[in-house]
Amino acid sequence: MTSPDGLIPAPRAVEKRPGGQEFPLTEHTTVWAAPGTGTTERWLRAVLGPALGLPLRPGPRDAHDALRLLLDDALAPEEYRLDVTEAGADLTGGSAAGVFWAAQTLRQLLGPDAFRKAPLRPGARHAIAHQVIEDRPRFRWRGLMLDVARHFLPKDGVLRYLDLMAAHKLNVFHFHLTDDQGWRIEIERYPKLTEVGSWRARTKFGHRASPLWEDKPHGGYYTQDDIREIVAYAAERHITVVPEIDVPGHSQAAIAAYPELGNTDVVDTGALAVWDTWGISPNVLAPTENTLRFYEGVFEEVLDLFPSEFIHVGGDECPKDQWRRSPAAQARIAELGLADENELQAWFIGHFDAWLAARGRRLIGWDEILEGGLARGAAVSSWRGYGGGVAAARAGHDVVICPEQQVYLDHRQAADPDEPVPIGYVRTLEDVYRFEPVPPPLTEREARHVLGTQANVWTEVMEDQRRVDYQAFPRLAAFAEVAWSVLPPPPRRDFAGFERRMADHYRRLDALGVAYRPPTGPRPWQRRPGVLGRPIDGPPPNK
Repeated sequence: MTSPDGLIPAPRAVEKRPGGQEFPLTEHTTVWAAPGTGTTERWLRAVLGPALGLPLRPGPRDAHDALRLLLDDALAPEEYRLDVTEAGADLTGGSAAGVFWAAQTLRQLLGPDAFRKAPLRPGARHAIAHQVIEDRPRFRWRGLMLDVARHFLPKDGVLRYLDLMAAHKLNVFHFHLTDDQGWRIEIERYPKLTEVGSWRARTKFGHRASPLWEDKPHGGYYTQDDIREIVAYAAERHITVVPEIDVPGHSQAAIAAYPELGNTDVVDTGALAVWDTWGISPNVLAPTENTLRFYEGVFEEVLDLFPSEFIHVGGDECPKDQWRRSPAAQARIAELGLADENELQAWFIGHFDAWLAARGRRLIGWDEILEGGLARGAAVSSWRGYGGGVAAARAGHDVVICPEQQVYLDHRQAADPDEPVPIGYVRTLEDVYRFEPVPPPLTEREARHVLGTQANVWTEVMEDQRRVDYQAFPRLAAFAEVAWSVLPPPPRRDFAGFERRMADHYRRLDALGVAYRPPTGPRPWQRRPGVLGRPIDGPPPNK
């Protein structure tokens, strides 16, 4: 058994049947779906059928020319088996999710035309070679974080990215909804969060050192019905949406809307606006009972909208200067018997850890939540290298590995001066492909706390969907294979083989309308000449 050419992510095993025979999908092909596989049945008719110009009508299980959707509890939940014979194709999963991933593989086997919204050549032949593919994911958390706070992505763009995730068998959408530069989710009891906090008067163009500005308002937010639609759309594709509401730092947009949330004894918070530049705002939440009650109200509405086990609270990059200067914050430290401002942040995170746990949810935060003491029951998104993930796993906490040195897709893809608004380290397609999510220092037992891995897309210098596409692809395809497939440890991974398969995958991305970075470098309209970035020289540290 060998992996077939062209499939991304690579499956664990494929057996081609001898004889070179094929199963053609025609206007007579039917679909039979076992109870519990309705998500895939609907997806086949709504997406694959129109692409191929086929009706894919319901039919009996024993039809000769059929797609059969089956469940087998002997398989792991996301495991699947795709068995193609002259009688049709059996898509068998250990759960509905496994059946859906089998359908994604089926789509790839049908060629790039299967990724379009209408048939290119009515009556064209679409066939799949007789074979058996057996596959299951390496990790349960295969994530993409998308920042919609710095640059708002309209709802249709979010739904499109859920489709792109599904096509790559990614299953966790980390939805970064709030930051200094914008608040993107409607909270009914606090309407100013969107009336004031969802837009800024202008936007820095390029890195914060750039002298360029886009002098027009930027903003937008998702209504609660938009959020319900996004969550339901994701669920149909077996993707969990994990919302992020950032506390206690990255909160200037919230403070601009409700000044009492800030450290009013040291800052005139009533004069603050939503931040129009990049970096880390010094304006952080005040550690008061009023702030706690306010955000409990926010999270109550968030829990009603998002059924996910995990709720992300940020917890990163919280400057402590205002707390050091604030008599109220210092009095709070003394009242609570805390040692310093780091423990005050830990107290803040710990409050919401307990609050979420009491409601059957789990807190997850960036690895700064380790500082001052790790909140009981919390999981960690390890972004500052591997160190936070190692510390959390050794302490018995679950961790998602997403180091900026490896999988921050806002980082530049080459050292070439034509790269648009170059940010951070050079992270090539090969670099991402060679990323190993499990930190080498962990023992086998400690490594069980690694839930999985996640690629992060921060959008400070991504002004629209095409820029997001350029930064995310093709590297997200490499990341998806790292997250799904069992690969040899670096550097023994077959990048040359992956590149050969990418030749097929670029045609799929073309069909999907993805504005990816070509292997030869940016197209003329993808460049941003003269716009300052923040390139970092030298190789990235492996912390």
